[in-house]
Amino acid sequence: MTPPNTGTDTRLPIVILISGSGSNLQAIIDATENDSLHADIRAVISNRSDAYGLERARQHGIKTAAIDHNDFADRASFDQALQNCIDQYQPQLIVLAGFMRILTETFVDHYQGRMVNIHPSLLPAYTGLNTHQRAIDAGDAEHGVSIHFVTNELDGGPVISQARVAIHAHDKAEDLAQRVLDQEHHLYPQTLEWFCQGRIRQQDNQAIFDGQPLHKPLDCTTESN
Repeated sequence: MTPPNTGTDTRLPIVILISGSGSNLQAIIDATENDSLHADIRAVISNRSDAYGLERARQHGIKTAAIDHNDFADRASFDQALQNCIDQYQPQLIVLAGFMRILTETFVDHYQGRMVNIHPSLLPAYTGLNTHQRAIDAGDAEHGVSIHFVTNELDGGPVISQARVAIHAHDKAEDLAQRVLDQEHHLYPQTLEWFCQGRIRQQDNQAIFDGQPLHKPLDCTTESN
């Protein structure tokens, strides 16, 4: 990953990938507009043309593109088209914000060390889907959200930061999901700002923060959980 220029007037160029409504995208946009996040969102790209997140981006004057995975014969050809689209914007960081596609090794390797994802669990617990119900069913006392570097292991890259929520006795999955989402909207912009400041990078299979290996994720839990 090319170290960002941390001068006061520069912003880290990023591209955001989405598949759905884009609530985390909105949180990131809001943070760039109130100057708590010094990123330049070069484009928002979705694999679904009807993703509402594309409309969110357009409302803020951000370039958008839709590349429908159903238009391609296989995963590799879709990923190549996606890569070609991303690279024309020359981002230093690729931000997955509810992008519901498993990426090929070739794609992941191309962006190694400069692609991050948000996942609704306290990784390494509950990779994959239905994380909120799985945490409730297991009788866990807490749940949360993680931001990690993307590697070829699904939801298995080095974890950078997390935020936690308590699981209450009568929680349903949708209740827990909403509290986790509230934490997501704080966690992602904060973590991305550390990238903009040049404080986070990946070295081998390790997250590095302020030049030191992270032996546990940064805890960014807010009080409203």
